[in-house]
Amino acid sequence: MFNRTQLYLLVFALIAVAHFPRVTMGQAADGSASSSAADKRDGQKDFDFEIGTWKTHVKRLVSPLSGKNDWVEYNGTTVVRKVWSGKANLVELVMDGPAGHFEGLSLRLYNPSTRQWSLNFSNIKSGVLSLPTIGEFRNGRGEFYNQETLNGRSIFVRFIVIPESNDVCRFEQSFSDDGGKTWELNWIATDTRIKDAVETTSNTPSTSVKLSAKERDGQHAFDWEFGDWDLHIKRLKGPLTGSTTWVELKGKVSQRRIWNGKANLAEVTAEGATGNLEFLALRLYNPKTNQWALYFASSSDGTLSVPMFGEFKDGLGEFYDQEPYNERAILVRFTFPPSSSDAGRSEQAFSSDGGKTWETNWINSYTRRVENR
Repeated sequence: MFNRTQLYLLVFALIAVAHFPRVTMGQAADGSASSSAADKRDGQKDFDFEIGTWKTHVKRLVSPLSGKNDWVEYNGTTVVRKVWSGKANLVELVMDGPAGHFEGLSLRLYNPSTRQWSLNFSNIKSGVLSLPTIGEFRNGRGEFYNQETLNGRSIFVRFIVIPESNDVCRFEQSFSDDGGKTWELNWIATDTRIKDAVETTSNTPSTSVKLSAKERDGQHAFDWEFGDWDLHIKRLKGPLTGSTTWVELKGKVSQRRIWNGKANLAEVTAEGATGNLEFLALRLYNPKTNQWALYFASSSDGTLSVPMFGEFKDGLGEFYDQEPYNERAILVRFTFPPSSSDAGRSEQAFSSDGGKTWETNWINSYTRRVENR
């Protein structure tokens, strides 16, 4: 699983792989791939057909694996947008029905090494991502699986994507509590393309709306960042080793609004003397806890990090988690000091002593692009 500490290794790995070949499962010692690995198709464009806006009809089984057969129905809209020029995509679903209102998203990430997709789901009430379903397309049909718990019992989950035509797609979710011998269908979604749909999402900062201090520190805490930015990165080489050598990268950030600001997605590209970076940050707001969950992913492996959790207080955002670094557990802190509408800053720091001391190792400086001011 990708984590923020791996960003330090990513740039140098891009250089190292050219000089130090590895022998992996399915690969001969002379570097040649086995026939099964060589024949595996590149699935990076599997979801390209779905980019756009769709009318959605959903049928949901109310109590899966209970023997009951009560279904509810919803109608709504799904919007699918490219991320990283198609190496990932973001799905936003809004729908209503007799059972109530629902807003969900799915961040789909492609792993070029395994040639598999991971589908990461969330809804507007939870503020966190579920365990990903992982799989691939074969013969025009996508199948994705994971293991979860339902009512305290371990089950398998299967999610199927069935493109029926260029303008109609069907999605099915099923559960199994017998190790995959039998499956019970519990979610059926049929999407019909809305042609010539107009993009309505705005990524401009909400400068004209007067917000209370609580709103600024809550679901609107990242509103200042919507739009496009020039980015300057300073990265400490060899954190927690006594190093004082910094490397610099320059790039850009594009931040889009999700759920009217209760979530957002930042796409980052940067390059420097040591190589190039391409990663994203997905941030989800939990209205019950007033906290944000921050997830990071790199386009090189298509997997999400463990989340950082935290909140804004008086304009200062602080987020924490625990991660391994050089085979040792460390604490990680990510901060957003108060920013203006045209300039911002964020910093990452590591602690190897339980948070008594912190070493800053990553500094982002943002300047809003002139055309967005």
